[in-house]
Amino acid sequence: METSSPRMTAGPREAQVNCSPAVAANAEGEEIEVLESTDVLPVAPEDQWKSLFDKMSNKRSNSFRRAILQGSRQLKGCSLRDEVGLGLSQRLVRHVAYETLPREVDRKWYFDSYTYCPPPLLILAITIAEVAVFMYYGFQLDRLVLQVSSPSFLKSPLPYHPQLRAQAWRYLSYSFMHTGIEHLSLNMAMQLLVGVPLEMVHGALRIGLVYVCGVLAGSLAVSVTDMTAPVVGSSGGVYALVSAHLANVVMNWSGMKCQFKLFRMAMALVCMSVEFGRAVWLRFYPPAFPPCPNPSFVAHLGGVVVGLTLGVVVLQNYEQRLQEQSLFWIFFCVYTLFVLCAVFWNIFAYSLLDVRLPPPP
Repeated sequence: METSSPRMTAGPREAQVNCSPAVAANAEGEEIEVLESTDVLPVAPEDQWKSLFDKMSNKRSNSFRRAILQGSRQLKGCSLRDEVGLGLSQRLVRHVAYETLPREVDRKWYFDSYTYCPPPLLILAITIAEVAVFMYYGFQLDRLVLQVSSPSFLKSPLPYHPQLRAQAWRYLSYSFMHTGIEHLSLNMAMQLLVGVPLEMVHGALRIGLVYVCGVLAGSLAVSVTDMTAPVVGSSGGVYALVSAHLANVVMNWSGMKCQFKLFRMAMALVCMSVEFGRAVWLRFYPPAFPPCPNPSFVAHLGGVVVGLTLGVVVLQNYEQRLQEQSLFWIFFCVYTLFVLCAVFWNIFAYSLLDVRLPPPP
């Protein structure tokens, strides 16, 4: 009599173990996709324009899933808000995650992987340097409010001046000088409240890139559109960071779970408007030492343009490397073209247009 051996039916876990690593990785990737689409981790609805933006920038790339698979990362099913027993530093990281990231799966990945190493020191270092420079010239000029009205204010090697535009470092160093304590206070508040959380999430390299591009675009924009005016202040870099963050919040409005997000946006816009209005008023106010005009406000607009283009792309793609983003390279090439055109403008346009510049400080 022939006896047939009993057939054992493999369960799903056993089948996954016996299959090839490629199939197992694909199965885990599908589990992650299912997790992202559950009610526990809601996905914000996207309109057609935002879908096109995400498609061009390759937002949900495979690099994030590869990082999870390579690190044997298992995302928990509970919401990040339901985590209990957190210390002060962990609550801070969770707060920053909800302030800056629109997707729950990204927030959980960031919360579990952030280690404060390296610490967010770039924006803090820039702010400390700006305060130190301001205090130095405050004691030197014996003036803290409206320092720009001092005859020795523009004699520093830091501010941008149209007569000294050949000194290339001034296109960046002007950001460490401010017209007065009211100018420094508003910039410093926005810089710390927005810049430090963004640096904690996106890193010093990305935030430093947006900040420096905003500062450089600000001075170059002044040299092209307001050719006779000097420039001081970090508003170009600050406005690049703030406008990029606000645009990211608006584009992912339903996914952003930060508390009082409408109030926070309103306060940021109020601070930006007050600082910009003060700059416009100062530019057209009769200068204390004619014929040299007061510092220009166009640097603010240059920072906003950088934030709404290059900055949005940098902040939108949290988990994807910059070199993998096609939209990033498009905006970066456009920005590079603008810098080159502005350099040629500074070399030839002033003499061709016979611009009457104020005397050097």
